[in-house]
Amino acid sequence: MEIVDAIKTILEYGDTCNHCLGRFFGKRSFGLTNEERGRALRITHEIVINEPHQEPDPKSCWICGGETSRADVWAAKVAEATLGIGFDTFLIGTRVPPLMAESEEMVWSDLSLGDPEPLKAEMNREVGKIVSELTGKAVDFTRPDVVAILDLSDGTVEVQINPVFFSGRYMKYERGIPQTRWDCRACRGAGCERCDFTGKQYADSVEELIGRTVIEAFDADDATLHGAGREDIDARMLGSGRPFIMEVEVPQRRAVDLVALEEEINQKAEGRVAVHLTGWADRKMVQTLKSDKAHKKYRILVETGSPVAPGAFKAALDQLKGVTIQQRTPMRVSHRRADRVRERQVIDIQCTGRVDDRYWVEVVGEAGLYIKELVSGDGGRTRPSLAQILGRTASVVSLDVVQVRTTNEEW
Repeated sequence: MEIVDAIKTILEYGDTCNHCLGRFFGKRSFGLTNEERGRALRITHEIVINEPHQEPDPKSCWICGGETSRADVWAAKVAEATLGIGFDTFLIGTRVPPLMAESEEMVWSDLSLGDPEPLKAEMNREVGKIVSELTGKAVDFTRPDVVAILDLSDGTVEVQINPVFFSGRYMKYERGIPQTRWDCRACRGAGCERCDFTGKQYADSVEELIGRTVIEAFDADDATLHGAGREDIDARMLGSGRPFIMEVEVPQRRAVDLVALEEEINQKAEGRVAVHLTGWADRKMVQTLKSDKAHKKYRILVETGSPVAPGAFKAALDQLKGVTIQQRTPMRVSHRRADRVRERQVIDIQCTGRVDDRYWVEVVGEAGLYIKELVSGDGGRTRPSLAQILGRTASVVSLDVVQVRTTNEEW
């Protein structure tokens, strides 16, 4: 009789629809919908108290106000709201008004119910089943393409389109292009005379040269480039390129041919930037890419304050090979990076040629090694340095990244 007493108490709160009555005992039976369970409980109660069975009016339910009986109406709203959006999977979410949430929680608390199903859970499930039938799309609880939020307060549906990710490598053939968009230092992106009201410090970036084509292909709001480290703005990225993942934000289309996209990006970037796309990715892969301490190989042209004999130059390089370098944050980046001393290893360094009194040098460095400062010493902030060993000034005339090696790759 315990359950009958609980039913009696619930019905005394006010008119309760079968859906909500069934939800309060959601784990007491299997194979029934909440509506079917609620009807059975109501009939059981009426048999016990010897009253004729009467079907309640769902609209008068003091808890849900009839929303649980309108799953088909909500599903139609979702189908309409997602019309024109390319997606294969979806998930339903529900915003429950505070009064509805407080009403059901009061019953749970007063009767110490340990097995109820919340209103939002029923709405998500029942509306989701009908949306799947209407659209032919599948529910995905982990990584849905879109999430439709039912707002029971105002009767609207909000569609959240999850981003698309794809991976690749990029080459940067032109110096003076940053990896990502830089806001104007003067106006911080608002637009001013200094930046010709573009809001940008530089006219283009690798991110934008790739992203413009990507945004158009996916009919997206924006595209964000996540790179495995970054090269200096005056450095080129050559060889097999730098690994990256592109995050495409609010894409209206998802079924894009990456082979065709790669060709279009390379055509429109006009030899300034090129990409090789390797496949689809996800947010977890972005985290892995960012945390991977990729080693890099550089090709630099070194100039010294006064001529150095080839033998002496090579001997100085030998003193740096395999050495752990103490580098205080360089002056050129101190305005945006914490001022501290970092230890980084020179894995390999060798001279590969000479042009007049300048030398071509290849350096393989641990992730985070500042190459320009390895040469110049940065006023003593980097020790040891090539300038310190040579006993004269030394500087990098040009710098190219020729290889980026991730953890699972070999040189």
